[in-house]
Amino acid sequence: MTCDEAEILLHALHDGELDAGHARDVEDHIAGCARCAAALRDYREMSKTVAEAGVRYKAPLELRKRIEAALPQAKPVAMPSRRGILRGFAMGSAVSALAATGLVAVVLRHDDFERVQSEVVSAHLRSLQAGHLTDVISTDQHTVKPWFNGKLDVSPPVIDLTAEDFKLIGGRLDYVDARTIGAVVYRRRQHVINLFVAQAANTEHRAAKIDTVQGFNIRHWSDRGLNYWAVSDIAKDELAEFGEKIESAMRSGTVG
Repeated sequence: MTCDEAEILLHALHDGELDAGHARDVEDHIAGCARCAAALRDYREMSKTVAEAGVRYKAPLELRKRIEAALPQAKPVAMPSRRGILRGFAMGSAVSALAATGLVAVVLRHDDFERVQSEVVSAHLRSLQAGHLTDVISTDQHTVKPWFNGKLDVSPPVIDLTAEDFKLIGGRLDYVDARTIGAVVYRRRQHVINLFVAQAANTEHRAAKIDTVQGFNIRHWSDRGLNYWAVSDIAKDELAEFGEKIESAMRSGTVG
């Protein structure tokens, strides 16, 4: 286990949220790593300090009375007039009309997109935990690609980008948006890049867009009936380069 992997799990270890296997892995790492051991001690000391400082203070009765006296008196609630009721009905009808035009649906689709983006980042974080990164480990695209066969409705394209300094290290199955999808895993120096691939609702091409969610960069695009999310903590320009090389390989047909 590396320090980067251990750091992700230290909080969970401190809070007692790890299973026995992962807890043992982190504890074994801490036993030989002064840096991570010191970080865990800091977490525990911080929790202890916060717990000891949790003193409750009850305000005196006189102070409560003065505050209540200074507050504005509640005004009686007027019964709605017929005109007000009709105005509210008209407003409701207007909202219904907006929904009929599809404007509300656009908002809902945007919220759904943001939810999926968040789930993709969560899947990326899960993969960084010990033993979760790959189900099949290989730098050979002709080994990784066949592994997905029969496991998914759509097998993700697997592209060897080692010559471009994006090293293929394997693949796995993951779970996003209530369905199982494929993840092809690459490494850029010490940074992991997860390329999540799922079947799209249509074959429409959607140009790439890069967002940042929870400190991770996401490059999302759609092409030929597939949705792609490339997720990593590398810089946006490097992630853009990675995505462009994937798209270029797809167009040229150099896919495993």
